[in-house]
Amino acid sequence: MDLTTTVLMVLLFVLGNVTEGEVLHYNFYDKSCPQLENIVRAGLVPLFVTDPTSPAALLRLMFHDCQVQGCDASILVDPTEGNVSSEMASVRNFGIRKRELISIVKSMVEAACPQKVSCADILILAAREAVAMSGGPHIEVPLGRKDSFTTPSYQQADAWVPPATTGVDDMLHIFTSKGMTIQESVALIGAHTLGVTHCASILNRLYKAEGDKAHQEMEPGFVLNDPTAFIFDNLYYKNAMGGRGVLRIDAEMVSDPRTAQIVKHFASDRDDFFRAFSSAFFKLSTSGSLNQGVIRKRCNVLD
Repeated sequence: MDLTTTVLMVLLFVLGNVTEGEVLHYNFYDKSCPQLENIVRAGLVPLFVTDPTSPAALLRLMFHDCQVQGCDASILVDPTEGNVSSEMASVRNFGIRKRELISIVKSMVEAACPQKVSCADILILAAREAVAMSGGPHIEVPLGRKDSFTTPSYQQADAWVPPATTGVDDMLHIFTSKGMTIQESVALIGAHTLGVTHCASILNRLYKAEGDKAHQEMEPGFVLNDPTAFIFDNLYYKNAMGGRGVLRIDAEMVSDPRTAQIVKHFASDRDDFFRAFSSAFFKLSTSGSLNQGVIRKRCNVLD
């Protein structure tokens, strides 16, 4: 373990993200499933080649999962007749896609290591690979998470997943509560460098009082977050500085005195952005990890 990783683990204890008995390990599966990371990577490559929008979808999926009761794969549970409160019923999860990809990879892992690896860990690894395979940094993440075994709540998703209208104040409150610095918070928003934004998410910025007609006309479409929507780079920040930010947070970070200089720095220094993003990813992925959960055989079912 290098010095940076050691410092991050110490910070994790200090900030209270993981309590005693819940420590994750970088070598957690060395004996029980030593080929885990290779299996996940091999499973995702053809899926990413087939659909280049998948990396952005998986990164967003991880973020939305970790925001609600920690990174426990609760967002993967399908709604059923007896489970009408699935997180996917939340309006905040509008546009969430590619949950089935985690189930595909999970089946490959189960074939090699039955009932050893949690869906939560697979989701974190998939998001990590989504960043790396798109040209971003390779992020080392500790493993050992458990899956939730209680019924997920769309009310919790409504409460904890930030809406598309989130501004700098709310963004900083959400991320600093997870132990992130302002720089790391701005870096995590840089995940917008991947993918597109649904037009329905920015209607409030385009139309103030146009009524349902505008919504009906705009809803089917999408807007690129930046011109290199399939590449993890720092063009997002350059785009925002040029006044082309898509979401409210994209536009506000450029002018807010707490974040403006960080945006400017990341726009000119890709390596520093990658370093800060890696640190933020680490903190998000280890926030609220379960050690009293289960290892689901199927990611979309509480069994």
